[in-house]
Amino acid sequence: MRFRPCIDIHNGKVKQIVGGSLQDTGNKADENYVSERPASYYAGLYRDDGLTGGHVILLNKKDSPYYEATLAQGLDALAAYPGGLQIGGGITAKNASLFLEKGASHVIVTTYLFHEGEFSVERLFKLADTVGKEHIVIDLSCRRQFDNYTVVTDRWQHFTKLAVTPDLLKMLEPFCAEFLIHGVDSEGKRNGMEEDLVAMLADYDGNPVTYAGGIHSKKAIELFREVSKGKLDFTVGSALDLFGGKLSYQELARVAK
Repeated sequence: MRFRPCIDIHNGKVKQIVGGSLQDTGNKADENYVSERPASYYAGLYRDDGLTGGHVILLNKKDSPYYEATLAQGLDALAAYPGGLQIGGGITAKNASLFLEKGASHVIVTTYLFHEGEFSVERLFKLADTVGKEHIVIDLSCRRQFDNYTVVTDRWQHFTKLAVTPDLLKMLEPFCAEFLIHGVDSEGKRNGMEEDLVAMLADYDGNPVTYAGGIHSKKAIELFREVSKGKLDFTVGSALDLFGGKLSYQELARVAK
């Protein structure tokens, strides 16, 4: 079980947001924290503290007037910590190699792998052929829908027809190096993780899995360790003192080494 750091970028700023509030229309989101520091500052901090496997997420769509500023921040973060960060947000088979050339260790992909809500095996094959499975993180971030956790795309705004299960992870395992899974309904709310989702993910044995969403205290981390059986990595965002919260980043960084 490892702590994985994060850098979320929206409207050209490093932010912590309530994940389920994100809207492309008007480029809106409920904000927990907006940093005046650039993404490169946080990348340098993670580099100096020896933290690996962190993710940079670009939260504007490509036709947003803020996309270029958000992209520039992401590229600056990769330049500040070459090989130390993963990047996601608008990744396709066409641009994935560029982000690797710019310093990303992996590309994180969700929306590209779907067409009209259906998972596209053809697109997955194409991406794997382009950059190699060793550079791919499949993002299966999800929201509860009836009795399932269903993958959501387009910056967590649209439900697909794909439910997250251990069998799904096992099926996708040969085509990626890792999985990243946000419990979107808990993301940014600092009120606890999606316990049912974490317990289900702990039933999977295979590629590394990172969970994000709702972890907000030392007690919550210990509960996560128990529910996940110590098998999953985790991200803390809004709850970190680094982003205006109360949980000590330095303590987590020391434990992660």
